[in-house]
Amino acid sequence: MRETGDVTHDTTWYWDLDRKTAVPASERGPADHLLGPYPTRAEAENWKAKVEERNEGWDEADEEWQRSTNDSD
Repeated sequence: MRETGDVTHDTTWYWDLDRKTAVPASERGPADHLLGPYPTRAEAENWKAKVEERNEGWDEADEEWQRSTNDSD
């Protein structure tokens, strides 16, 4: 970890589901209580938007696959 003025930089961040906060890699707990890694603290804190975005993409892919499977019947 390096410090630049008042800002602390770490290379990897996680969202800790137990503590409900972003933590640097050096402070992370058990893997089954984490989301990440994220490149920045801000992205770790915005985990929910990223999860929802991924879920929507997967749902759309599932629906497309279902349509293509039904069309071939």
